Amino acid sequence: MAFFLETVFGGLMSGMLYALVALGFVLIFKASGVFNFAQGAMVLFAALAMARFAEWYPQWFGFDSLLLANVLAFATAALIMFAVAWLIEALVLRHLVNQEGATLLMATLGITYFMDGLGQTLFGSDIYQINIGMPKDPVFLFENTFEGGILINKEDLIAAGIAAALVAALSLFFQKTSTGRALRAVADDHQAAQSIGIPLNRIWVIVWCVAGIVALVAGMIWGSKLGVQFSLSTVALRALPVIILGGLTSVPGAIVGGLIIGVGEKLSEVYLGPYVGGGIEIWFAYVLALVFLLFRPQGLFGEKIIDRV
Repeated sequence: MAFFLETVFGGLMSGMLYALVALGFVLIFKASGVFNFAQGAMVLFAALAMARFAEWYPQWFGFDSLLLANVLAFATAALIMFAVAWLIEALVLRHLVNQEGATLLMATLGITYFMDGLGQTLFGSDIYQINIGMPKDPVFLFENTFEGGILINKEDLIAAGIAAALVAALSLFFQKTSTGRALRAVADDHQAAQSIGIPLNRIWVIVWCVAGIVALVAGMIWGSKLGVQFSLSTVALRALPVIILGGLTSVPGAIVGGLIIGVGEKLSEVYLGPYVGGGIEIWFAYVLALVFLLFRPQGLFGEKIIDRV
């Protein structure tokens, strides 16, 4: 039982990170109808900015505080992502209002390649480390309940806590603030929102800014665990099964879908892997997403697209 719970906890922690990346897709799609393939590039770009500024600030200003370097780097990376959001709306989305979905999709692909190239030009192409002080050693929990306890990685535990806190903060933002209610109104009906005076352009900038912050937090966590490298942009591919499973229009779906995918990957690798030669963790999520596409294409919590037209 202890080993089973270790596997489940590990899957839940991985699932929270998947959900964090999937949230970026869901937020932008709900507010603007754009399937943002650039989300992975945004994660990489934000992580590169934080990693490099955390290295540069101590050199420029001559201090040794890791905390101060990380706080300044995070704030700078957040401002950069806000600027990126404004530029995307002003230079791309504003000129593609009411265009076909394929046109918007190609625009986000173009943004992806541009941000990948710009990130390499500005910040370099080496592998960089984000050191936010998360402990790497494991810890034993529930030693009084199970013999030997349950082995949990402290870094995974803290990362899952950060992801959960951000998800909770976003939920409060959407439910309790006037801006959040405006975002929900735009998500429900663009024309109705415009008719009561909600400016779509401003809402799109805000939602891309929120997606940028989500990308920054995801990039910070993944960069701390695995290092910041250009393969980090492929993390968006790990989120695709999550949004298919949870629903492209549902914020709770992104969370639940991430947890299901995370736990399913770990359990299948541990308990089915020995019978099929391993490697299930690589393709399990995509097979599960394919099953949902065949039998419930809108996902667990999503709406049928035809109902939104």
